[in-house]
Amino acid sequence: MQDNATIIEPSMLDIEKIRRDFPILERTVYGYPLVYLDNAATTQKPEQVLKAMDDYYHTINSNVHRGVHYLSQQATEAYEAARHTVADFINAAHTHEIIFTRGTSEAINLVAACFGKTELRPGDSILVSAVEHHSNIVPWQLIGEEKGATLKVIPVDENGDLIIDELDHLLKGVKIVAVNYVSNSLGGINPIREIIAAAHRHGIPVLVDAAQAVQHLTVDVQELDADFLAFSSHKIYGPTGFGILYGKESWLNKLPPYQGGGEMIKTVTFEKTTYNDLPYKFEAGTPDMAGAIGLAAAIGYVQELGISNIQQAEHSLMTYALDAMREIPNLRFVGAADATHRAGVISFLVGDIHPFDMGEILDKQGIAVRTGHHCAQPVMDRYCIPGTVRASLAIYNNRTDIDRLTAGIRKAVKLLA
Repeated sequence: MQDNATIIEPSMLDIEKIRRDFPILERTVYGYPLVYLDNAATTQKPEQVLKAMDDYYHTINSNVHRGVHYLSQQATEAYEAARHTVADFINAAHTHEIIFTRGTSEAINLVAACFGKTELRPGDSILVSAVEHHSNIVPWQLIGEEKGATLKVIPVDENGDLIIDELDHLLKGVKIVAVNYVSNSLGGINPIREIIAAAHRHGIPVLVDAAQAVQHLTVDVQELDADFLAFSSHKIYGPTGFGILYGKESWLNKLPPYQGGGEMIKTVTFEKTTYNDLPYKFEAGTPDMAGAIGLAAAIGYVQELGISNIQQAEHSLMTYALDAMREIPNLRFVGAADATHRAGVISFLVGDIHPFDMGEILDKQGIAVRTGHHCAQPVMDRYCIPGTVRASLAIYNNRTDIDRLTAGIRKAVKLLA
C-alpha cells in the first residue's frame, strides 16, 4: 500500500480530536475516567465504524451474492467493496486473494488444515518462533499430530529478539514457516523480511501473523513477499469476530477447501461436487456482512489518519512511556525496551509483585491493562515468569494515560510493598 498521507510531526496529529471519535473513552470506571491500555487484546471502535454497521442493518440488511432483489444487490456491493478496501490496504495483487474469516485464529487454522492435508508428510517440520501466540502454535501441532510432522522453533534471546543466525540450518526439513510480525506478549518487531527471504531461498512458503502489526505499521504483502498473511478486524478498530486471510493466488488455487457448505461450490450432485472460484472456495456459509463493512470503515478511518502519522504518534508516546516507567524503582521490562524496535506493547513486572495483583490495583483506579501469559505460555516459560503486566497503546492514547499509568503503578507498589 502506498500511504499518501502527508507525514507530519506527532504533535500535529490531533489526538484529542481523535479521542472524541471513540465514545467509550468518555465513561468512568470506579469513579475514575477510563484509561484504556488493553489495545493488544482489542481496540475500541470509532463512531465511523459503529455508524457503518448500524447503517447496514438499518438500510440494506440482506444475504449476499445469491439474491436478485435490490437489498441483496446493495449488500453484495458493500460486502465486495470491503474486500477491495482490504486488498488495497495491504497491497494484494488481486482482490480474490483476500479471504474473509472470523479472525486471525481461523485464518491460521484454515492454512494449517488445508496446507497440511496436501503438503505435509511424516517426518516433515513446521517452523514457528518462540514468541508466537497460541493461535500460531496449536493449529500446527494439531495438523502435525495428524500427519506425523513436528514443530521447530526459532529461539529468542534475553532482549526478546529472535535469534536467526542459524535460520538456514533450522529450515532443513521444514515445509512451511509460520511467524508473527509483532509479538503480542513482548511487542518486539520481528525481522520478518529476513525470515521470508531465507525461507524462500529454500523454496519454503511463509505465513505471517500480522494481528499486532497492521494497526501500527505499513504492511505490504507484495513488498514482504508473504505467501499468507492473517489479521483480525477487532485489533484495528473494527468489529470482533471478523478477520482476513491473504494468500498468494497460486497457493490458494492449490489448496483444498477448508469447510463445505453453501457459496464455496459451483455444482453439487450426490456423486460429485465442484468448488467455486477464489475467494469463495474458502468462504462456506452465510458470511458476516456487517463485519466486512465494519472492517472497511475501520481501515478507511486508519487511512484517513495516515498509517505513517499513526506510527509517528505512537512511537512518540511509546518513547514517553518507556522513559517514564524507567523512573519507577524495581520495574523491569520483559522484552526489548527500545521504542524503535517495538510496536504497541509494553510488557513489564515490578519487583516481586504478581502481575494479577498489579492489574487489579490499576483496575480499581480506572486503568485497564492485561495481566497473565497473554496466550503465549512458551514466552513466559522462556523467561521463567508466571506472566507480565501488559500495557498496549492505540492511536487514541495520550500522555495523560501514561501519567495515570505510572502514578497507578507507584500507588500499587506502596500498597503491596
